[in-house]
Amino acid sequence: MSEHNGPFSRRHGFKLPDAEITVHDDAPDVVREGLVMLGRDLGLSPDEMRIEVCKVLLRQPDRGNWSASNVASEVEYLVGDAPWFKVYDLAERLYAKFGQTYHPERAKELQIRLNELFWEHGVGYAMQDGLIIARGSEVFSIASNEAQLVMAASRKTTAKNEMHEALRDISRRPADITGAIQHAMASLECIARDVSGQHSKNLSQIVPTLGLPRPLDEALTKLWAFTSQEGRHLQEGRNPGFKEAELVVTVASAVSVYLLRATQPLPR
Repeated sequence: MSEHNGPFSRRHGFKLPDAEITVHDDAPDVVREGLVMLGRDLGLSPDEMRIEVCKVLLRQPDRGNWSASNVASEVEYLVGDAPWFKVYDLAERLYAKFGQTYHPERAKELQIRLNELFWEHGVGYAMQDGLIIARGSEVFSIASNEAQLVMAASRKTTAKNEMHEALRDISRRPADITGAIQHAMASLECIARDVSGQHSKNLSQIVPTLGLPRPLDEALTKLWAFTSQEGRHLQEGRNPGFKEAELVVTVASAVSVYLLRATQPLPR
């Protein structure tokens, strides 16, 4: 289904506002039910859908179910009862299924509509080229993308690689929280060392020399202390969550861009 002959809302650019992301490491009923409905709507019969579900879950189909309605009910039960991460495995499998059966337009439609479902219901995942990745807030996406572009333009390869690793870690299923925090701050530390010329000091020692306006300098020092404690030296019962990792990556990205733009001419 092309964008030109898609549904009314897509043809005319109407969409609900993106809901605040509240779902991580879970597959709520709206996702489970929506995925089953998408598979059916895009042409999979109940039997075909059951085959794909059973392959993902490594379950034998119920041989006592043979009518279309019973098979459809079995699919709904299996998907509804599956571990949350297997639901996203199924989404990837359905995308691949359509690609393997020479229906790339159906794979694209699955991705578009599934992402719409995620955005409308605050699900912290997105499908990109058939793969489910974690997604953050709009501010997170803008800041992290801009940071990578500016780092590339300024040839800060090490910092860019560290930020890339941070984004990979936060996009894993489940997200590697400590990895994302560590790599994001390592990226910022690389930038701070380069712009200050103080290559043997850590970020907290460099901050006072960066000329950052108060109280941003104090906030950055405290963020470094937080990441040192929570990202490197975990304590029982004090594990950081996705929101904390998202905050660290966003701030590290934004400050890195600020420092690079303040110290050298870069394309805007």
